[in-house]
Amino acid sequence: MKAQKNENSDMKWYAVNVFTGHEKKVSLLIKQKAETANVEQYIGDIVIPTQNKTIITEGKKKQVKEKLLPGYLLIQMTLNDSTWALIRDTQGVSGFVGMSGKLPTPLNDNEVNAILKFMEMDTPAIQTNFNVDDTVLVTDGAFKDFNGKISEINDEKGKAKILISIFGRETPVELDLMQIKPL
Repeated sequence: MKAQKNENSDMKWYAVNVFTGHEKKVSLLIKQKAETANVEQYIGDIVIPTQNKTIITEGKKKQVKEKLLPGYLLIQMTLNDSTWALIRDTQGVSGFVGMSGKLPTPLNDNEVNAILKFMEMDTPAIQTNFNVDDTVLVTDGAFKDFNGKISEINDEKGKAKILISIFGRETPVELDLMQIKPL
């Protein structure tokens, strides 16, 4: 979910702890309850902090949205008795983060802006299940069906340097992570 700037100066950002894995459901519940209670003008954006990542498993690239803060929502809202009770009493909400006295503490604008900026980063990170020294099988290319050992991994480029035994000596070969699978 992308955050928008809301011009209401009374609105501040708050972190809300929710049941992990239920972030989207709780977000929708809060929006529905705000509409039903006719307080939607006091609830701005509700953000589930995520980042796009490319994961390579079994030789296939897959785009996923990885939660940056599992179990948390960022909610832009005007804090009053109605909104505080609405959020606090929503099924799946554990509570607000940073209670000072009786009221929740708003987040620092710099923290929120850093999280929102991180969410919009263009370069998705590539996450693999490979480690240096893993033995792998080459599944594609000129060295198909050769076994090798990983000597380097470059997650940014999605490549690995594999030591393959050719003519009785180890030869380093750079391959795409999609061309190998673990043994």
